[in-house]
Amino acid sequence: MRVPCGHLVVSTKWRNSELSNAIQGVRLVYEDKLGFIDFHPSTQIGVVYATEADLVSQASLRRKLAKLRKANQVQVLVLAEKTGTSGQYFLPLQKYVALELGFTITPIPGQIEAAGILTQMVLTESKLESNPFRKRRRPPNLDEMLLSTLQSIPKLGAVKARKLLERFKSLKAIQAATVEELTSVVGKASAENVWTFLYS
Repeated sequence: MRVPCGHLVVSTKWRNSELSNAIQGVRLVYEDKLGFIDFHPSTQIGVVYATEADLVSQASLRRKLAKLRKANQVQVLVLAEKTGTSGQYFLPLQKYVALELGFTITPIPGQIEAAGILTQMVLTESKLESNPFRKRRRPPNLDEMLLSTLQSIPKLGAVKARKLLERFKSLKAIQAATVEELTSVVGKASAENVWTFLYS
């Protein structure tokens, strides 16, 4: 499923719930064909909400999560409602979810807090500058690439490589230079190393 930026895809069973009503600042899209997933804050992430009742009687929840593991289509985050009543059932579920299935599980006190987490997930996904996985890589600096290339010449350090670039301006000009011209910049031994490397 493709989830547009700034949108949260929600299973229709959550329509008019306390959780969906508490979500602010993102657009909700209700979908009745999400299968075992309750929320999609992004294309790659599916969230399963485990209510207090789900934690107390875990059999159906475990079956649902096992089927999701077999499908293996998205990263699954389980938001588990850990309260005074369900707290004693959380640890066995946590072990099953994290150790056996390899999913992430986060305890939350209730639906209002879950709404906050889901909202933050959507907002983080949609902000390019705050999401390191969506940042566009800046193009490599040409001077840095040339300097790195020159430093691959044996026994030529960063200082001498920089001096060569400052004097000759390009790799082509360095290659066209005579040993005497190179010597005037980096000394005899380094000039011979550069000459040998470029012409051997």
